[in-house]
Amino acid sequence: MKNILVPVGTSPNTISHLQYAVDFAEAFGAKLYVVHVYKVFSKAGTILNLDHIIERESKDFLDDLMSKIDTKNVEVITKALKGKIVDVLELVSKVANIDLILIEPRTNSINDEVFLGKTSGKIIKQMNGPATLIVPENYTFKPIKNMLMAMKSAIIKKENALDPVKYFREKFKTKISLLLVKTPFHNEGDFDVNDELEALVDDVLKTENATTFQGVLRHYESHNPDMLCVVRRKRGFFAKKWEKNVILKRDFSSDIPVLVLSGLK
Repeated sequence: MKNILVPVGTSPNTISHLQYAVDFAEAFGAKLYVVHVYKVFSKAGTILNLDHIIERESKDFLDDLMSKIDTKNVEVITKALKGKIVDVLELVSKVANIDLILIEPRTNSINDEVFLGKTSGKIIKQMNGPATLIVPENYTFKPIKNMLMAMKSAIIKKENALDPVKYFREKFKTKISLLLVKTPFHNEGDFDVNDELEALVDDVLKTENATTFQGVLRHYESHNPDMLCVVRRKRGFFAKKWEKNVILKRDFSSDIPVLVLSGLK
């Protein structure tokens, strides 16, 4: 893992999140890209161009954030960029060859009832790019010892789809438990684990539930993981809950990081 992207907003958790990102990057010897995305709204009847003003304020905002954390020996590149959040992050991911995106559950929202805010949910649901790691608020970095990896189909066609999981396995000797969930949409061959995946996991558990989400809830406590890994699909783990991008804590919440793979097919 060489390049990590961290979009930041105005949440009270931002400093904690950035420190986690630095500690995470240090563990992997990776470079950190910290990005603040802003939009400019033109006001009718004025000739004042606000772009340069807001860009300067965004840069000052980033500088102030970075002054409050210990960057250690990590190379940190900060950028204030104008545009739509998903478009900007997709472009940065391609240009900087990003391996992983770290996001806060609530980038801007201060509503305590919300687990994933609108911006974070939009990144997870709409973005085509690398894997994303959702880091709980006020979470302190620590090596990942046990990962629960849940999916309803083990069919892998996308090259390098499992690389994010391999990073943890190689760095921390992470024990990985694979949970295969048979849903009403189960197809023949969905539980055929190929050699690459079989070599990566320590044990395989099969269960039958209405959704992958329910399968995770059923087996979460017995595995006691310190990271949950799920797969982003068009109709995947969080699809229904993220139809409107926002997820409330009553629907789903996690006190451990959630690694969301970008897809296997």
